[in-house]
Amino acid sequence: MEQTQKKVIVSLKDIFVRFDGEVILNHINLDIHEKEFVTILGPSGCGKTTTLRIIGGFVEPESGDVIFDGERINGLPPHKRHVNTVFQKYSLFPHLNVYDNVAFGLKLKKLPKDEIKKKVTKMLATVDLKGYEKRSIQKLSGGQQQRVAIARALVCDPDIILLDEPLGALDLKLRKSMQLELKEIQQQTEKTFIYVTHDQEEALTMSDRVVVMNNGVIEQTGTPEEVYNEPVNAFVADFIGEANILNGTMIDDCRIRILGKELECVDKGFGKNTPVDVVIRPEDIIIVPEENGQLIGTVESVTFKGVHYEMSIRVGKCEILVHSTRSAEPGKTVGMRVIPFNIQIMNKLLPIEDNTIETTVSYSSPDDNSFEFELEDETVTVEGHCYPEGSRLKIHLPFDALSIAGEGEGDLKDVYIESVVYKGEHNEIILESDSRKWLMLSDTDEQVATYVPLWFDFSKAVFEVLDSPETEEG
Repeated sequence: MEQTQKKVIVSLKDIFVRFDGEVILNHINLDIHEKEFVTILGPSGCGKTTTLRIIGGFVEPESGDVIFDGERINGLPPHKRHVNTVFQKYSLFPHLNVYDNVAFGLKLKKLPKDEIKKKVTKMLATVDLKGYEKRSIQKLSGGQQQRVAIARALVCDPDIILLDEPLGALDLKLRKSMQLELKEIQQQTEKTFIYVTHDQEEALTMSDRVVVMNNGVIEQTGTPEEVYNEPVNAFVADFIGEANILNGTMIDDCRIRILGKELECVDKGFGKNTPVDVVIRPEDIIIVPEENGQLIGTVESVTFKGVHYEMSIRVGKCEILVHSTRSAEPGKTVGMRVIPFNIQIMNKLLPIEDNTIETTVSYSSPDDNSFEFELEDETVTVEGHCYPEGSRLKIHLPFDALSIAGEGEGDLKDVYIESVVYKGEHNEIILESDSRKWLMLSDTDEQVATYVPLWFDFSKAVFEVLDSPETEEG
């Protein structure tokens, strides 16, 4: 029997939001169907809460349309939308007890007292607050206050429930229990739930569909299985669960080279000898005798995780993470095998060979053997090289020639960290300045969605003269 396609209840069409000159949502498009549990997942600063607030009517887009049940609702205030929101900050009424907080919306609707009591009592039992009806809000723990907020949103029976990280204040055991209860509530009520979180486990546990966001754009939308097993890029693979993300070369269809070895895969259409990102999940690596391995490495550490052993295995300079029900002693050389289906190939996040700058020399100092050029309204000084003023140069900077400078320093002062992906040997970091993106390698972790100064090590650069005043005179 064919499954009926659910009706689209909310559509975001080309939504663009900017605060204080900074782009928060960059022309996103998203359809949400009735009766589904959708989780918007991403790191801090990616735009997920702003997306939720657009739907709720708390933020108006600079451009684009919000469509609810086929009608454009831009400008419609929150209280006139058929949605209810559970905020990160509980927004409870401190002068009302638990019962009256949950009953508040029902009283505004002027429902009969008996019906209000029935609905509130049932909802408090659902969120494990039975017996707390007369308790003061101020005498509740943070987790209990969050559950009151969830009950208050659910009891009014809106078409859509918006939940902005509602389980963040709960302890681990209760959070896991509430994940299952929220999903059960959603299925019982057949309401549309739109849930925002940075917790991957929550997203995979509860959702019918996961929307992965980063830097104001939607990277991937799909079922939990799709985004975990078929990530579209290294960011999604790294953010959803644990993964070995390696630099590779697509030799041809179904043939990949990683760590100096050629392996079979099932992906096609990337072209020949194309640089790609390769994802292998830790649980998909099989430990075998050394002579049977596609890859061979040395066990560095073993940690028992209850359901499996987590092993760090060194292959050359690269660290490989393995989850296995069988352990191997640290120091032992082992083989590793992966079936072709479990090797995922993706286009690189930033497909550039290096960080190239084309510029004109604005000042030259032969005495100091240095020169200057302008880059995004900053004056950059290069020591150890000298070219005549007016020379046109192409400067090739390898990835390891970029680094994050100290406060107040740097060739570029405010560069945005867009993504950080561990590649087994180092972190691969994509940064965005006013006019372009940069790629750097680092042995340290950096915080995504922050601004940092960027420094260039020109001793590692290659300089190419495109045009020189001396040449023209000659």
